[in-house]
Amino acid sequence: MTDLSGPPFRADHVGSLLRPPALLEARTRHAAGEIDAAELRAAEDAAIADVVRLQGDVGLATATDGEFRRASWHMDFIYAIDGISKVQQPIEVHFKNADGTIDFTPAGLRVDGPLSIDEPVFAADFAFLQSQVGAGQTAKLTIPSPSMVHYRGGAAAIDPAVYPDEDAFWDALSAAYRQQVQGIAAQGCTYLQLDDTSLAYLNDPEQRAELAGQGRDAEHQHERYIRQINAALAGRPAGLTVTTHLCRGNFRSSWVAEGGYDFVAEALFGGLEVDGFFLEYDDARSGGFEPLRFVPAGTRVVLGLVTTKRPELEDKDDLKRRIDEAARYVPLEQLALSPQCGFSSTVEGNALTRDEQIRKLALVVETAQEVWG
Repeated sequence: MTDLSGPPFRADHVGSLLRPPALLEARTRHAAGEIDAAELRAAEDAAIADVVRLQGDVGLATATDGEFRRASWHMDFIYAIDGISKVQQPIEVHFKNADGTIDFTPAGLRVDGPLSIDEPVFAADFAFLQSQVGAGQTAKLTIPSPSMVHYRGGAAAIDPAVYPDEDAFWDALSAAYRQQVQGIAAQGCTYLQLDDTSLAYLNDPEQRAELAGQGRDAEHQHERYIRQINAALAGRPAGLTVTTHLCRGNFRSSWVAEGGYDFVAEALFGGLEVDGFFLEYDDARSGGFEPLRFVPAGTRVVLGLVTTKRPELEDKDDLKRRIDEAARYVPLEQLALSPQCGFSSTVEGNALTRDEQIRKLALVVETAQEVWG
């Protein structure tokens, strides 16, 4: 059960932030061979130190490194798991926006060896973040959930010579994630977030139809994912707060899926053993608040009411009205406020400026202070 005085905080944010131009330039120069890895890391360090200060300056208690060392919110982590290889055949993900469609084509993956995480992924990166947080700030590590390893490729991505059936794969994957959770907690992490698009995607009938067409059990996939995330979190230290973030895709201000949380709500909110849910609720694509009736007492719900996809600033009174609407299903003391997703789930970022990002974060802080004090 969540300590309502700790994370997730009344004013919080998902994790990724817009990469500054100097960092983007350093990444380009590194890719071209003009600077070495040490010079790139120095540029990342400087950018992260600055963005940690930015989060503190706007009044946020949560501090992330903005995911500045990553190309995407999930694949950098997944490729670092022992037993997973990058393959040249890309994954095609079709995103939608107000102007049409846009494709995201990350490299694919192959489970071709025994899965393990002997040393925590992002351990050195998190250590640097820990060294930068100021008084009143809590360092948060964001990583993709175990579901994302499977959702991207399914059984077809698993070498049957390594794992002859999916049960063996899942047992190994959850065990590897337990290594990650235990290891990063031993490093002093007290706030861990599992990012998961799959559990939100599965609310969309089109996504379920696509999975069914691949021969997957689309009607029960979410139940398997919930069981395996719980297995990954089993035995976690008492001092570690774990949240999950659900959204329907976030790439260059575009999205993939649509639909409320109704299809997964009872199993998800009633069964996933986390301390809080960061939920996308910035427009009609996310449906209503009715599914929140399944959230148990003591679990924090962080309402993602402020969009990171558009620069226009939300009206504070509208945000308060929507918080009141959500409080019909979850007690107000269990609610919190955040943007609906990160500002830069991939290195490209959403269609906002740094100043617009700051105004969005400040609005979250100001609104939360007025609602909860």
